[in-house]
Amino acid sequence: MRRLILVTSPPACGKTFISKEVSKALKPIVYLDKDTLIGLSNQVFKVAHQENNRSSEFFEENIRNEEYEVIIDLALEALDYCDTVLINAPFTREIRDLKYMDNFRKKLKEHDCELVVIWVETSKEVCHQRMIERNSDRDTWKLAHWDEYIAGCNFEKPEGIPELWVFKNSSTEEFNQSMAELVKHFKN
Repeated sequence: MRRLILVTSPPACGKTFISKEVSKALKPIVYLDKDTLIGLSNQVFKVAHQENNRSSEFFEENIRNEEYEVIIDLALEALDYCDTVLINAPFTREIRDLKYMDNFRKKLKEHDCELVVIWVETSKEVCHQRMIERNSDRDTWKLAHWDEYIAGCNFEKPEGIPELWVFKNSSTEEFNQSMAELVKHFKN
């Protein structure tokens, strides 16, 4: 059976590193990163004469959902060519919306595909430090308004997702243990 893996968490929890390591371990696989779409989103901000703020009302109303729809469409198309597709994207709202997830499972079933959700669990303090270290333009507003930003983030493990794997990632030791367990499970 085909498999779609969602690697999810709030920003700066380590999704990209984990996604790439999981992808290397589970080859053959199609790796898709929602951050690849940021260039297009930045252009939307520019032509709309809006501040490039991924936490803004403009982003929420005009860009956010479309980014998710496009990455899912790309994944479904990729399943025609490879049995395992991994999407690296926050999906923080979607995985807490059980109706959305039920509809998503139905869509995957039409493609003879099972869902796997990897929730990256990382402490807020580690995320803050990683965000500072990566020094990305997309984090400028978040870092300048850290208390406001972090208050709106839900770091709790999503409930009601039977396909959920928790990947602990606040330290190298946690990463190594989680990676070994995940690879062992999916290689068997």
